[in-house]
Amino acid sequence: MNRRNFLKTATFTAAAPMVLGSAFTTRVAAEEALAIKLKGNINHCSCRGVFGKIPFDEACAIGKKLGLKGIDLIAPADFETLKKHGLVCSMVSNPLVDGLGGIAKSFNRVEHHDKLVPAYEQRIKETADAGFERIICLSGNRDGLDDAKGLENCAIGLKRILPIAEKLKVTVCMELLNSKRNHKDYQCDHVAWGVELVKRISSERFKLLYDIYHMQIMDGDVCDTIKENHQYFDHYHTAGVPGRHEIDDSQELNYPPIMKAIVATGFKGYVAQEFSPTKPDRIASLRQAIQICDA
Repeated sequence: MNRRNFLKTATFTAAAPMVLGSAFTTRVAAEEALAIKLKGNINHCSCRGVFGKIPFDEACAIGKKLGLKGIDLIAPADFETLKKHGLVCSMVSNPLVDGLGGIAKSFNRVEHHDKLVPAYEQRIKETADAGFERIICLSGNRDGLDDAKGLENCAIGLKRILPIAEKLKVTVCMELLNSKRNHKDYQCDHVAWGVELVKRISSERFKLLYDIYHMQIMDGDVCDTIKENHQYFDHYHTAGVPGRHEIDDSQELNYPPIMKAIVATGFKGYVAQEFSPTKPDRIASLRQAIQICDA
């Protein structure tokens, strides 16, 4: 079932059986082929990038049929499209202002805070107004800054946005990324550093986004890390190692027991696919990944 065939068959209306006969049967069969019978223990999501160049409205329709609860890394301009399809923004995207707020330049520099704080306050308000609950943030690159000072600076800046996050019940999640393969010099690149930051901030509205792909590269020991640190994690991302591609037998992570480890912690948040498909039918790859990760 590829996207073109799905969209073609999904355009028929509910009145189709009276006038189209076999065409309606084809539509129903197509939708049933796309749908997955899920166990209900994992709240499945996907990052926008997995859908590639598929228009966002179409991506939402497909995601809903696949059983997704939401889509990650969406900005406020597309919130209404998500809602139209009964989806949530499971992780709201980070605001960018004057080149700040992205992976390389963010909260680990005090000189960035005066621009980042109002941008995040606004994005937190937009998130709460839409009824969503999580927003991503990033540490920034070291660029010669030692880890202790970077930790101190992140805590200073993030504590400035926590009052509004706490008031509006929005959780700010810093993403753990690898600095070995993809994001050279990124500072929040080990679980221990991220956990220490959560402890210093000491707010239920600041947690970590544990990216399984990135942390397999940096720390490994995924299942026990989740078991021992789950109270600091509020969101999960997935992808295959190496390459950040499909979750299948071409990569080294064994996702079913990882998902079972997440479920065993009592986690009720979201697990989002964030791989870069290499196969022509990216929707088939996404469908397969959801099935493999359905614990």
